[in-house]
Order: sequence, then structure tokens, then C-alpha cells
Amino acid sequence: MTITYVTAAPDGNPSNVFATRDRDEGYIPKLPPMQPPMQSVNFTNSNSGSLRQINKQLNVACAVFFLFVYGGMDLAHSSGWNQTLNTTATEIFKCSWFIGVLAGAAIASLAMTFLPKLPFYVLGGLMQLTGSIIFTCAPFDYNLLMAARYVAGAGIGLITVPFLIHSAEVASNNYRGVSGSMEQCGLALGIAIQVIYDTQWVDDKEASVNEVHGIIGIVFSILGLGMTALSIESPIFHLRRNKEEKARECHQKLLGNFNNSIDQDFEEVRVYVTESQERTFFQELWSSVVPFIKVLLYRAFVAFSFSLALSESLIKSAVLTEGYISCWPVTVWGLVRLLGALVAQGFLDKIGRKLLSLVGLLCMAILMLCMAVSYADPANVLLTYYMFQVWKLGVAFQAFAGLFVCSSSVYLGEAFPMKVKPFLVGYVVGFEQTIHIINIVGYNRGSENFFYHYYLSVGIILFVGLIFFGLVIPETKKITLRKANKRFQRVLNIRLW
Repeated sequence: MTITYVTAAPDGNPSNVFATRDRDEGYIPKLPPMQPPMQSVNFTNSNSGSLRQINKQLNVACAVFFLFVYGGMDLAHSSGWNQTLNTTATEIFKCSWFIGVLAGAAIASLAMTFLPKLPFYVLGGLMQLTGSIIFTCAPFDYNLLMAARYVAGAGIGLITVPFLIHSAEVASNNYRGVSGSMEQCGLALGIAIQVIYDTQWVDDKEASVNEVHGIIGIVFSILGLGMTALSIESPIFHLRRNKEEKARECHQKLLGNFNNSIDQDFEEVRVYVTESQERTFFQELWSSVVPFIKVLLYRAFVAFSFSLALSESLIKSAVLTEGYISCWPVTVWGLVRLLGALVAQGFLDKIGRKLLSLVGLLCMAILMLCMAVSYADPANVLLTYYMFQVWKLGVAFQAFAGLFVCSSSVYLGEAFPMKVKPFLVGYVVGFEQTIHIINIVGYNRGSENFFYHYYLSVGIILFVGLIFFGLVIPETKKITLRKANKRFQRVLNIRLW
């Protein structure tokens, strides 16, 4: 909004033109005052425009956020937080949701090449809504619950791959971190909800915990589906199909008329698409080898940040030290990951992605090795002192895990060239689910000193990964997608900011 003030002196001479008298009693006429030139003073109020810009860019992130919340509940449900399941949680039952996510991600990566993003969000939200309704209506039927988990998992897979790409394309350089990290923030909120109500509901016989799971899922699914109507398609999607006017219209909606750099930003998007179209699919695939290795390993570490082994370790140590599961350490454990994710989201576009994530990963590795020390002697699982240390270390681990995981979503949207991005992002998301499945199978078949071997091996992996990522992962805050992609293609990126 621009306000213009016009300033000018009064017209004509003043009424008293003879104001000074000389020695002969005559009057000397007063000179008329100097007329200042007309001036225009413009004050530009850009706050409302900036807020509208941010809101439009984050529409899709806010919509999908609610769908990811229910996904986080299912993730926690599959990772040990089903204490009052009312039916046996078999190995395949725990793995079913991850298998669904893997299948949904594979379908989305193939169909994204010719479909816009909105159908994926709507279909994925409807599948989650279906799973929620089944949980509510059939809380004790094992087969129906299994089907609901497959369906809801496939829905999250259909949503995740398009969102990671879409969020990077519609957000400006200054807000790409906030937009992409909505995935992990939504999952963290869902984890917190599932952990807290699953443990606090344990003594309540009035309703099944599955019914509560389904009711909460229905609420978030409906909210997410309603919000998807506000999402705006990426201009890149239309430019790839030579629909420049449609692309410019979408770009105008995202940035608005108030943005002075709208033409410059649109030209950057056009160059990004043009450069990609000049390369063949196999040229882009070859240039993605280095970024793919980096991001594949980086995202795999996200699966280590929340697993069945971590959940069972906290449950057993909390029950031994506090006497019951519905105790405050479990509640805090569920909340601190969300707190860490929110802190990371606020700083990804200010401090940057790399430094913040490496600090979180360093603390995760140290805490994981400290938990391994507590489990070094199998007899320690019966000693209150060591189990007290385990749950304290586990709470701290989740807080720093929240700092680490958010950047993985942002990097997935930035790392790959345009033509191969859906396939490689889909593969990385599927690989993450495979790590979760391996964690579940490994825990169910582990020996009595499983926790020691698990924490020791994972802690060493995290330390090696810390050194590796410190050398190769780039800092991509406040730069264009083209520049971010070029940085990922470099083997070494030693700068921390």
C-alpha cells in the first residue's frame, strides 16, 4: 500500500505587502516568500504484502501439515506406541504401514511426471480418512486394522513425494526451509499425540485406544483435505508443458503484484526449466549420482532417529524406574522431538541447514553411544541407576533428533535436477521405509543384549556420518534451486554456512 502526500505553499502574495517602514516614513514592499517546489513523499507499507506472500507460498505446506500429523501418529503406532492395541501387534502388523508408504511413494514418483500435485494430496488425504474411519468403526478387528494401516500408509506415500518437490518449487529462496520442514514438524506433532494419549489412556476402559486413534485421524484428515483447496500449483509444472501464461498466473498468485522482483524471479524459474530441457534424461541422471548418494544416506539417518528399539528402550526403562508407563518421562519424550523440530524450522532460513543439523547429529551420536555404555552389561537392565540414565539420555536424544531431521526434507527438494527428481525422491523415501522395516525385524529377532549392540553400532554409524556430511553436504539457504543443485553436484562442500 502506497500513501502519497503533496506539499505546497499557499497561492498568491500575503495581504500585508508593506510591512517595513524606512526613515522617510515610506514603506518598503515585502518580497513574496519563496515558493517551494511541489513534492511527493511516498511511504510504502510492505508488511501486509509480505505477509500475503508468505501465506500464499506456505498454503500447500500448511495443508499437508495436517495430513502429516496423522502420518506421525501411524509412525509412532508402528514403532512401539500401541500399548492398548486390543489386538496382537505382530511383526507384519508393525511393518504394514511402512510397506504402504513405500508403495505409495513408488506410485507417486511414476505418476508425478504427467499429473499435477493436487490430485495426490486429495487422494492421499482420502486414503488416510478411510484408514481413520476403519480404526474408529472396527477397533478390535485385526484384519480390518491391518488393511487400514496399508491404506493410510499408501496415502502418506502419495503425499510425501509430491510435497517434498512442490514445497521447494513454490517457496521463495528465503522461505524454502520453513516450507519443506513442515513434513517433519507434522510427523513430530503426530508422534507426540500418539505417545501421550497411548500411555495416558492405558487405564481407561470406556473406549478403545484404536477408536481414539481413528477419531483424531478423522479430524486431521478432514482439516488437511479442506486446506488443499488453497494450494497453488508450481509454475515449473506449467512451464515444462509450454504453458507460460498459466505458469505466470501461478507465479503471480505466489508472489503477488506488490513484489517488485516478480519478473526477475519468474525469469529465474524459466531459466531453471530451460536448462533442464536442454539436457537429456540420462545426462541429468548421471549428474545426480553424487547428490543421490549424499541425500540417500542423509535421509536414512532420519529412520535411526525414531525406531522401535528406541521406543522399547524408553518404555522398559521408564516402567522400571517410575513403576508405570503413564509417567512424566514418557510424556516429555513425546514432546521434545516436536520442540526440536520447531526450533530447527525457525532457524533453517536464518542460521542455515548444515550447521544446525550437524550439531543435532553430533549430539545424537554421543547420546547413542552413552546409552550403549549403560547396556554394556546385560544385568544393568534390572538396575534402577542405569535405566534412569537410559531414559534421560533417550529424552535428550529425541530433542536433538528434532534439530537434525527437518533439513532432510529441504535437501530432498533441492538436491536433484528437474527431470529425475520425482524418481530419485521416491526412491530415497522408499529406502527410508526399508530402514524402518529392518529395525523392526532386527528388534523382534534380537538377543538379550540387543540394545547394547544396536546403540553401539548405530552410534558409530552416526559418528561416521557426521564426518562424511560435514565434508559433502552443502549449505543452501537463500539461494536458488539451480545454485543449490550445483552445490550438491560438487563432491566436497566444507563450508558450514
